[in-house]
Amino acid sequence: MSRNVDCVKLGHEAEGLQMAPYPGELGQRIFENVSKEAWQMWLQHQTMLINEYRLTPIEPKDRSFLEGEMEKFFFGDGSSVPDEFVAPE
Repeated sequence: MSRNVDCVKLGHEAEGLQMAPYPGELGQRIFENVSKEAWQMWLQHQTMLINEYRLTPIEPKDRSFLEGEMEKFFFGDGSSVPDEFVAPE
C-alpha cells in the first residue's frame, strides 16, 4: 500500500518512501517530507558527488559531508555540483 507525501523537493504531492532511508532525525524528516522520485534524484546526485570528489562513504568525514549535502538538497538551498563537473551528454 503506497502513501503520499507533500514532497518538499518536487513541490507537490507524490508517492512517499516505504521506510526511512537514513538513520536518525534526518532520515525521519526525509521519510515524512520526501517522495520516492525525489529520493531517486538525491541518489543520482550523491553518486555524482562521490565520484567527482572521490569520496569514500565509510570515512566519517566523507559521510558527514554527504549528510550535509543531503540536508541542503532537500531542506536548504540545494546541493551544488563541483565547479569542474561536466554533465554527461
